[in-house]
Amino acid sequence: MKRLLAILLVCGSSFAQDLSEAEQKALGQAIGEAGSSSIELVRALEGHLAKFPKTPKRAELERILVKAAMDNRDDRRIVLYGERVLEREQNDMQVLDRVARALLSSDTKDTSERALKYADSYEQLVTEMRSQPVEPRSGRGQWQEELDRGLARALSLQARATGNLGRMEKAIQLAKASYSAFPSVEAAREVARWLVRSGKEEEAIPYFADAFVLNDPKNGDADRLADRNRIGELYRKLKGSEKGLGDVILEAYDRTQARAVERLAKLNLADPNSQANNVLEFTLSGLKGDKLKLASLRGKAVVFDFWATWCGPCRAQHPLYEEVKKRYRDNPDVVFISVNTDEDRSAVEPFLKEQKWGQAIYFEDGMARKLVVSSIPTTLVVNRQGEITSRMNGFVPNRFVDMLAERIDEALK
Repeated sequence: MKRLLAILLVCGSSFAQDLSEAEQKALGQAIGEAGSSSIELVRALEGHLAKFPKTPKRAELERILVKAAMDNRDDRRIVLYGERVLEREQNDMQVLDRVARALLSSDTKDTSERALKYADSYEQLVTEMRSQPVEPRSGRGQWQEELDRGLARALSLQARATGNLGRMEKAIQLAKASYSAFPSVEAAREVARWLVRSGKEEEAIPYFADAFVLNDPKNGDADRLADRNRIGELYRKLKGSEKGLGDVILEAYDRTQARAVERLAKLNLADPNSQANNVLEFTLSGLKGDKLKLASLRGKAVVFDFWATWCGPCRAQHPLYEEVKKRYRDNPDVVFISVNTDEDRSAVEPFLKEQKWGQAIYFEDGMARKLVVSSIPTTLVVNRQGEITSRMNGFVPNRFVDMLAERIDEALK
């Protein structure tokens, strides 16, 4: 697979520097013969490890192998290489998740016990990430959403493994906790599974109905049909016919929609930018906790300076910004906004004092990702309607002042 081959090729000499000349040559030949096929790459790297069992690059090669196995949906190799990777480090949530799932493709005691161990580590990682003080670049709302999904997946895996080990009530408890953390199709099915296995079939019907109506891009038509068949079969068994089943489905739809609305409201409260896409829809937080609603700047030309404390060019560019500001200091229709992109916000205030920067500072609060600000420094110029009319990545010192002034004038027209 090209992406996996690129991992090795990008590493280049730094990857191969610890290898003998013979191994370098053999590895290069193996990669070349694999072409762009991830399946052939797996075979080539396995052959290389068999030929050079004491290679100093075993850990890196096994990590590439587990990623390739994931792409190939090869459960046997996901377990084989994933467990080797996890022996060395257990902080890769994707590997923890996929190894646990692969192990749970069998419901034996041994595989379930191993899966439970990895699911527990997965949950612990998510819990630790919740307590991190770092402000996520993706925005607090999306970050919270991702953590909730991760916790739900971990709890769902714990439920499956625990149920396989015969602890039904605990499995139900874990599955319900998963569904509460994030109401996914997977979690709803998991609750229903263990309720049915525990003889609580009537209690399982609403969860099967929720799984049927929930909007989930991973839930295909075949999966939805299977859910519909499960509900119908179980309902007929308990009620004698499907009379009234339509009402159960409608109740599930109303219930899941209400939860979705409630969840969106909570996300918007934690992160007012979670649904923002247009520049003027964002609200930025200031250094002292003050808020700036960009909608209040409609009708003005706005210049956004995206910078970071670690960025040398940003420091060099700063006095040039000050020159541009002087040109427009008597024009109330031009606004300059300094937007910091540091993940560790605690470094910003000391930096400002050290550099003696006096302008108001706002944090990007997810705006950089939404507006695809991929390099620092970046300058965006927005016209009176909130449309981005200019994007300057980096700067040309001897031309920056005039270039930016020209683009501000265009935005004012």
